Amino acid sequence: MTREASPSPRRPGRPSLREGQENQRERLLDIGQSLLSRQGAAYVTMAAITKEAGITPSAAHYYFKTKEQLLDALLEERILPVRAYFEGVFESGPDDPLATMTRFARQLMTLNVEHAWFGPFWIREMISEDPVLHERVKARLGAKRESLMLETLRRWQQEGRINSKLEPMLIFTSLVGLTVLPLAMKSRWQDDAMRSSITEDDILQHAVALLAGGLAG
Repeated sequence: MTREASPSPRRPGRPSLREGQENQRERLLDIGQSLLSRQGAAYVTMAAITKEAGITPSAAHYYFKTKEQLLDALLEERILPVRAYFEGVFESGPDDPLATMTRFARQLMTLNVEHAWFGPFWIREMISEDPVLHERVKARLGAKRESLMLETLRRWQQEGRINSKLEPMLIFTSLVGLTVLPLAMKSRWQDDAMRSSITEDDILQHAVALLAGGLAG
């Protein structure tokens, strides 16, 4: 009779997941991400997350001891990676304003189609007076990319390539309004006979047309 092998001792660290058990850490991040998108950083509390997850505070504490730890994880793993969508946009076409801004608008659209939660979250954070997340983002991102964009826009104005009446500081905000905002609202238009037929391509085409006219002046 063959002797049944005894189970191998568990390695130190997080407990292994039972078959079919969801990755609890990712689930907590998913809930935190959803709360960020729906209500803002002020509502991302460990109490709210554990309640929605249906687990005890001590179980959540195993993964994130504080709200600040969870926010840091959300920033590093969910929010900051979106920078990859804009890598090289201004560097690759510095002397073609319309092509560069069209590429930027297209990347904003792609980002928010692939990560539908990001649009509502970013719009909420842009108008929020709560510094909880804003300061964390600023500390990690710095001002380098924003400075590059502003410097390029101002140079284009000096060279007569774009409308001198444009305010460079407001152009990114305008792009968000032309792309992210309608995408965030699109789900509400499904029962609206006048707007339900609007597609993502329609939103992008509209944004590019307005960009072309606005940049030319």
